[in-house]
Amino acid sequence: MRILLFLATNLAVILVASITLQLLGVDTYLNQQGIAYGNLLIFAAVFGFAGSFISLLLSKRMAMWSTRAKIIESPRTPAERWLVDTVGELAQQAGIKMPDVAIFPASQSNAFATGWNKNDALVAVSEGLLGRFSKDEIRAVLGHEIGHVANGDMVTLTLIQGVVNTFVIFASRIIGSVVDRTVFKSENGHGPGFFIVSIVAQIVLGILASTIVFWFSRRREFRADIAGAQLAGQAAMIGALERLKRESQIPDQMPDSLEAFGINRGTRHGLSALFMTHPPLEDRIAALQRM
Repeated sequence: MRILLFLATNLAVILVASITLQLLGVDTYLNQQGIAYGNLLIFAAVFGFAGSFISLLLSKRMAMWSTRAKIIESPRTPAERWLVDTVGELAQQAGIKMPDVAIFPASQSNAFATGWNKNDALVAVSEGLLGRFSKDEIRAVLGHEIGHVANGDMVTLTLIQGVVNTFVIFASRIIGSVVDRTVFKSENGHGPGFFIVSIVAQIVLGILASTIVFWFSRRREFRADIAGAQLAGQAAMIGALERLKRESQIPDQMPDSLEAFGINRGTRHGLSALFMTHPPLEDRIAALQRM
């Protein structure tokens, strides 16, 4: 969930920045000044990494807004008190500051962690997970999410996304310029073709390049599972994943429009597997069993 929210925010920031720069005539100015590819690459890197870091800074707020998560300011029930105390204990074991703890309304068993740095993070769990998982399994899921925070996954993701943004901005402008000159026959400056083609190319390349981020996400899930096993116990972590696997086999558990945000969905194959944020649950369970 946090990966998809981050990607959506990043794409929106980059598109708004690109359109604004084009409306202000920055691209036309660069072309008139005869900016070389090296300078264009620097320009792409500056805005690419800026967009990525803006997305990182907004990640916590976006996650809360999109999931309607409510931070537990003062626990009102024994379950909320146990949840806050458990997160605090796991955070202390992992060597990070106490994250904000939130619950979001969803019948599906799910959880996520996000934040711009490991000492200002948010850990949120769904109502469905709290209602159906045992305390040991919930503790393992929380350990998994704390592992993401302690491992600095969001910061590493931001750096990777910055590189991806740089490539997308650079390549889309090259494509736009070539098409503008060869198809639309623009000779002086940039014509309308450049602006249209570069924006379309930026969207298409951004989606394709996101497969790199998804690959990173799948790799980090294994590390977070190990962290969950170390913090909450190997058996508990395996038990939580097995419960997720059982729930994934229940048909019509989530609307198709929301399925992409869940972690307990079926395995994909072919090209669609490149856009999976999580490895298959079978692979994750097998990796823990080999520990």
